[in-house]
Amino acid sequence: MDELKAMRTLAQVVDSGSFAQASRDLSVAPAVITRVVADLERRLGVRLMTRTTRRNALTHIGQRYLERVRPILRDVDEATALARQSQAQASGHVRVLAPPAFAAQQLARRLSRFHGKHPQITVEVTATGPVEQLDEGQDISIVVRQSALDGDFIARRLARSQVIACATPAYLDRHGRPTHPKELERHPLLMPALQSAQRQVTFRRLARGHARAETVAPARPPLQSGNHEIHHASALAGVGIAGLPSFAVESSLREDRLEQVLPDWHLADLSIWACMPSQRHLPASTRAFMDFLLSEFDGADVDPWIPDRAGAVMRRACA
Repeated sequence: MDELKAMRTLAQVVDSGSFAQASRDLSVAPAVITRVVADLERRLGVRLMTRTTRRNALTHIGQRYLERVRPILRDVDEATALARQSQAQASGHVRVLAPPAFAAQQLARRLSRFHGKHPQITVEVTATGPVEQLDEGQDISIVVRQSALDGDFIARRLARSQVIACATPAYLDRHGRPTHPKELERHPLLMPALQSAQRQVTFRRLARGHARAETVAPARPPLQSGNHEIHHASALAGVGIAGLPSFAVESSLREDRLEQVLPDWHLADLSIWACMPSQRHLPASTRAFMDFLLSEFDGADVDPWIPDRAGAVMRRACA
């Protein structure tokens, strides 16, 4: 039997004053009300109500039972109302996990637009390191990786990004602009791949439909870090040539603070995904932020963060 339904029926009989009125209030047949209360009594092994042709009344144990039941029904009703409100209204917290560079360079500057649309939602961003797989403890994980996703979860691609080489125009004016990856061996390189024991990086290009690859073995780098923001800051300081995802250096490239080196070559192709553990019972706040991400990033195959290099060169020449 549905014990919660039976509790509600008993309470309604008492509040209505009779089985007949309770049946009208609940829009069910009187026989159904009688049967539900009788089944509850059989399950509990006690008589909850005395029934006569003139009146129905709770027994002593029925009164004590109903005193305990009413708070339970109120708690259930409040929990149901809260759950329904969370579905209907976009409010509350959304927990988002993202790589530090993507959080700082892409998410942060978009949050004002999201807050303008959904002022009752607080976005809680965790950005402690690389994110290459879903974290089930987060509402949304921004996953950035080269290989394909695999797992039982919801994923929507936001964008593609190339890992490119870049340096300040002043650094390149002093030390020359490489025209081939092998020339990078004469420069200090700031690249995460150089943390490995192999200390080599591979550049790739696509020309006339054919892929080419060149492996570079530079001298010991002046700085090692897995944090893209540290390499970004070091490149801006003129330390050397950095290999960074285009999404991390978009503003620096557009403002001519950094210049792309070897624009026909790149180090890696990345895919950026917004992932959720499940789509069932999705809170309105999480759905709103996912929809916002999908509206901000179109998921195209073309890297949206590499500006027109020819235009940037022309602007420097005219400055």
